[in-house]
Amino acid sequence: MKAKSAVWAAVSAGLVALLAFAGTPASAQTADPNWAGTVTGAQEQPQFAPEQLAAIEEVNRYFNELKNLKGSFVQTDPDKKQSRGKLFVKKPGRFRFDYGAPSLKVIISDGRWLAIQDHDLNTEDVYELDNTPFRLLLRDGVDLMRDARILDVHTAEDLIILTLQDKSPDVPGQITLFLSKTPQLELREWVTEDAQGLQTRVQLSNLDTTEDLNPALFKRENLTLKRMQQ
Repeated sequence: MKAKSAVWAAVSAGLVALLAFAGTPASAQTADPNWAGTVTGAQEQPQFAPEQLAAIEEVNRYFNELKNLKGSFVQTDPDKKQSRGKLFVKKPGRFRFDYGAPSLKVIISDGRWLAIQDHDLNTEDVYELDNTPFRLLLRDGVDLMRDARILDVHTAEDLIILTLQDKSPDVPGQITLFLSKTPQLELREWVTEDAQGLQTRVQLSNLDTTEDLNPALFKRENLTLKRMQQ
């Protein structure tokens, strides 16, 4: 059984993370199409200026209006090693990161379960999505003032920078979101920082929100069964 900090390390090193991760590996079950993410815990927010509150509302609106997203990503790990790939997101709760060659890694969520897969070794770790802070951004009804602890907000003419963390004290780390405001608000980058201060940067490009992505993209292949059948 992996501790929450270990899950953070696994995902940050393996991707991503839109946020710090929590949870323990679990057996695969049927996806829940009505996943909305259960948020618990409460901490007092810092006092924000009106322009900062307006920026937070802009970010809420962006994620609430986002239904589908596909594009490319470049991930820079704490050791400066870079990897590239394609990403696909379909709300609520579904996403897929396909790493480019020579990696055969896939990180995929079917809306209920998140799997970190190695298709070279046919191995995977599976986690309940609701035990990860992905629920903060990919749920229906995103409200960061309600559901996250916002640490800092910076605004500029063409940029919003928002740093937040999960309200649960059991979830280490934080994430900083970078959203471009021109020509329209768009997530362009995030940086995750784990409990040890190690940072992973993910930069996005060639983003498209117009295509209604096929739900089959987010159907997870059972690598455990595949390995047993070999």
